[in-house]
Amino acid sequence: MNALHIALREIKIGFRNPWSYSFIALFTVFSLSLLIINAQYFSQGYSSTTASMLNLTLYLLPLMTLLLGAFSLTAEKEEGSWQLLSTYPISTLSFIAGKYMGLSTVLLTIVAFGYGITGVAGYFTGKGLAAESFGLFFSFSAGLVLLFLAIAIILGTLSRNRWQALTFAVTVWFFAIIGWPTLLISLLGVLPYVWIKPMLTTLTLLNPAELVRLFVVVKLGGGSVLGPEYYQWVHWMNQPSGGIVFTLLSLAWILISIGFANLIWERGRSRG
Repeated sequence: MNALHIALREIKIGFRNPWSYSFIALFTVFSLSLLIINAQYFSQGYSSTTASMLNLTLYLLPLMTLLLGAFSLTAEKEEGSWQLLSTYPISTLSFIAGKYMGLSTVLLTIVAFGYGITGVAGYFTGKGLAAESFGLFFSFSAGLVLLFLAIAIILGTLSRNRWQALTFAVTVWFFAIIGWPTLLISLLGVLPYVWIKPMLTTLTLLNPAELVRLFVVVKLGGGSVLGPEYYQWVHWMNQPSGGIVFTLLSLAWILISIGFANLIWERGRSRG
């Protein structure tokens, strides 16, 4: 049994899970709400309207991803599925990678369905986003899913049960999304000036939500609103190679997270 078999198994389980269909309905309604917001103010590129749409997406998708991903792994422990799977010749890395691939397929399907309905509705009403902006919004959502799913894999590995997974997921979501601006300002405010830019870069790389948000804001033409501290970010993101560098950074984030989860799970497996 390899990672592909685990991924296919996860996809079957995912689409049998009532949570998945609840999230499909929720995200579809949410996506249509974004269309209504855009229809009222109808703006293209980066504006207060698109900024609000990005922020709303930023609140919903990471939490949805963290919960679904963390619960999937803790369910393996609580229901005894992992004990059965561990009797097969399967490596821990194949198991973790398969779970990630399967869950990402389920979550990206949810996102694609919601945006698909919104795209069709926007086309017929004539109030949809431009193709480039629509593609960036989809990329923004897909990036959030893939990066926060990597975090969810770690949380599910660390958690002993669903309640612990719920606590970890909500805590990470709160600090990464809701509390991030306050934490950033308070920390940078006590540092010497020469440390601010290096620390800002480090903290941005550690928060996938901020990394993806910055990239999409710059690509939408809103780099000027970020302030002088982000000048270097705006510069390299606007380069032709900016998309490639961003993709490589995201891939590194995912691979490191999966590797870390593998080490934790393997340690628990060796201890029985």
